Amino acid sequence: MFILSVLKDTIKIEPTDFRKPKQEAITDEVNKKYANKVVQEIGLCISLFDIIEASEGVIHHGDGCSYVKATFRMVVFRPFINEVLTGTIKSCSEKGIRVSVGFFDDITIPPGCLQSGSSFDAEERVWIWNYDGEKLYMDIEEQIRFQVLSEVFTDTTPTPTNIGPTGRRQSAADATAANDLAANSTKIPPYALTGSIATDGLGPISWWGGQ
Repeated sequence: MFILSVLKDTIKIEPTDFRKPKQEAITDEVNKKYANKVVQEIGLCISLFDIIEASEGVIHHGDGCSYVKATFRMVVFRPFINEVLTGTIKSCSEKGIRVSVGFFDDITIPPGCLQSGSSFDAEERVWIWNYDGEKLYMDIEEQIRFQVLSEVFTDTTPTPTNIGPTGRRQSAADATAANDLAANSTKIPPYALTGSIATDGLGPISWWGGQ
């Protein structure tokens, strides 16, 4: 579920960090910029693995910072399709089950990817697998084993909103209305996974003897 990805970037080092060894300063800035961030078509960056190459710093007179061109490898969370992972059930709804692996929560198992015969209990807010007359519950905070079916990357980079559709600048009222609309809209994650528990051995670990 973890891979190493090679990235290239120009790293900005503040004058206050000039006292640090070069490798340490670059490491701190790379982690600050990339750790726990999604890079499109790469995955969720966890931390710097190593620095492959780094140029000499160039100091800009405007801000006094040193700019270093670096090539480095990041530890990235990006499971391969059909990989089997273990997570925790965080919530259930009519739309399926939401799963977390601790540091990543945007995993959904839709109803069509549950075991045949599964149904949603709206009162208890849990999914139930009706197996041979027995009800097997998918309880919140229970460990669950699932298979990765697909991944989706979405560019969530903010776009300028100060220019209206007519070409005029937005007023304060326009901006407030736009911000309210954005705040109340469904948040789309930059990286999301869809999983399945529709085959034997998958689902809550307790179903299979905790193995």
